[in-house]
Amino acid sequence: MLHMQFIPAAQAGSSRLMVMLHGLGDSINGYLWLPEMLDLPWLNFALINAPDPYYGGYSWYDFDGHPAETIRRSTALLFDRLDALRVQGFPTDQTVFGGFSQGCLMAIEVGCRYPHRFAGIVGISGYVSEPETLVKELSPVARQQRFLLTHGTLDPLLPIARTREQITTLQAAGLDLRWREFAKDHTIAGHAELDLIREFIQASYVDLGPTV
Repeated sequence: MLHMQFIPAAQAGSSRLMVMLHGLGDSINGYLWLPEMLDLPWLNFALINAPDPYYGGYSWYDFDGHPAETIRRSTALLFDRLDALRVQGFPTDQTVFGGFSQGCLMAIEVGCRYPHRFAGIVGISGYVSEPETLVKELSPVARQQRFLLTHGTLDPLLPIARTREQITTLQAAGLDLRWREFAKDHTIAGHAELDLIREFIQASYVDLGPTV
């Protein structure tokens, strides 16, 4: 089972949740600032560590060896964690699933493969593993999922051209995918990007009625 830190909403009783996955070499600690910065008092947070140690942090998959195999391993582990959260009172349709870099790739994988619909999926500065294979293996609810994916035009680690092409493949397969570019490198573009993510999260819950 993946190690998780739960940060409760300021407003008690909410079942609305954001799951956030870190990037390569990072950990839960890299996103402890996120709840305060998003400032959504009705939103719980679950920060999850990847399974593999990596230079003082963690990694979601082995990008030097067998990435497809370890991506599927981590996807299955995240399925188990999401199933446990459902049992604990956090329905998938009230959960926003997000990630940065490697975590973004995992958020896309989970969003396309998990058999339950999320409130929304947020991916920041990532890419897609084997997009042609992924579109052949979409879950029955994948085309009902709502994605927000962002990337930096100045990203030196994951050049935007490749990710753009991958996103076009997913959009052509009928995925509801909103794409936004920022003049940034491999990071989060401060308030401008956080404002966009906050608006997407708020919009994701409109059909569920007022926040508690």
